[in-house]
Amino acid sequence: MLDGYRERADRFLAELEEETYRHFAGLKPELELAEIHERYSDLTSLEQARRIGERVDGAGPMRELWRFACEGYLGAVTRAGDERLATLEARLDVDSDGERIAFRMLGPEMANSGDRERRARLEQARSVLVEQELNPIMLDLRERLRAAVLELGGESAVDLYRRFGFPLDDLAAQAGSFLAETEGLYERALERLLGMRLGLRLDQVARYDTPRLFRAKHWDAAFPAERMLSALKATLAGLGIDLRSQQNVEIDVASRPSKSPRAFCAPIEIPGRVVLVISPIGGPDDWRALFHEAGHTEHYAHTSADLPFEHRRRGDDAVTEGWAFLFEGLISSPAWLTRLLGAEEARELDWEGAVQKLYFVRRYCAKLQYELELHAATDLSEMPARYVELQRKATLIEPSAADFLRDLDEGFYCTSYLRAWAFEARVRAHLCTRFGSAWFESPEAGKLLHELWSLGQRLSADELLQELDGSRLDLLALAAELGETLEPA
Repeated sequence: MLDGYRERADRFLAELEEETYRHFAGLKPELELAEIHERYSDLTSLEQARRIGERVDGAGPMRELWRFACEGYLGAVTRAGDERLATLEARLDVDSDGERIAFRMLGPEMANSGDRERRARLEQARSVLVEQELNPIMLDLRERLRAAVLELGGESAVDLYRRFGFPLDDLAAQAGSFLAETEGLYERALERLLGMRLGLRLDQVARYDTPRLFRAKHWDAAFPAERMLSALKATLAGLGIDLRSQQNVEIDVASRPSKSPRAFCAPIEIPGRVVLVISPIGGPDDWRALFHEAGHTEHYAHTSADLPFEHRRRGDDAVTEGWAFLFEGLISSPAWLTRLLGAEEARELDWEGAVQKLYFVRRYCAKLQYELELHAATDLSEMPARYVELQRKATLIEPSAADFLRDLDEGFYCTSYLRAWAFEARVRAHLCTRFGSAWFESPEAGKLLHELWSLGQRLSADELLQELDGSRLDLLALAAELGETLEPA
């Protein structure tokens, strides 16, 4: 029975990935998931989730199947609202000096605009659209999700994900320690970066400056949009991987009006068909996004086809995010940057990249703290203010209260990012020790990565590190590494 269940589950996720790819690649305006969910509704019904849950005995494949069934049920409960949101986002736009700008392009538009007053207007228009158009739908979805979690036997989403094996409490403690340990370091580094890139003091910065801050436009000449793909191909070639000959990898570079501005990976078949979607803008941040998604792409494309469903498509997502961060980090690596820049410029961009990473890790630490509170709350009236409070303390930049529901990673995916940053730091240290700082030029390193990628997500990030060199995930170790880059002795 379970073999048939796994096969149908694999087909279900493949069709969802195909539909998601086509919508966000701008190939079709609507995100039509209802028909797919209907055809596979037996996989994720409440009764099916409960039946599988009764067979769970500790960690292992059965628990992954149970999480799949439960998350599928939650997805079915919210799919109509998710489709409405996606379709609405694709259609919304704002007027900017007589020009209509698509809602999904507001972030890139702010990133590329040197006019601070215009950025402020665009951000205000974005927040209004979120508050007036999107939040009513998202509030309804939150109520539906809470009721569905209770049906699945969880007191709250926090309780349910603890039972799925998510280390929420340990990671929250690590997040609190990370925020405390890096507070002064972050404030000093952000103040310096703001002055260098935007000519602003910390007490002057606003949320509409953030896209521009990390756009790093002054580096554009070194990171042109037209060279992104060739740089990726050259990097993979150094590891012995010929991207052009990977028959299971497709690259979508076509320009379409409603295409997502950020690169993304669609693992439609794992490992049979993996699509890397990009809309080149240029600049180091865009290169990082491409390399991040390329890390996902290579992981999925090298995953063994012999693995069962729960090890190819399920498991610890910190693993695939870790491989993505490994490639993304090359854009800040002095050893890799010497291909493009001089030694002094490479060190400068390495420092700037460390500030950016510290910003995001601190932001996600606060996201975890916030989501633990949000998912346990029955009354959401205080959550906009709480969202602003936690994010302002972590990032020193006040967010929009309108984003208190939009800035969420369903299924506590924020934990995967946090654990992935810690995982990547240990893997990278191992590669540098074993193959040198230019490990990305070593075919032997490529062979090791191929072996690790072939495991899919059979092992958790913790288990992979134990097998690799006996190390463990530790956010404070990441804090120490960032400190060495930002304020070397």
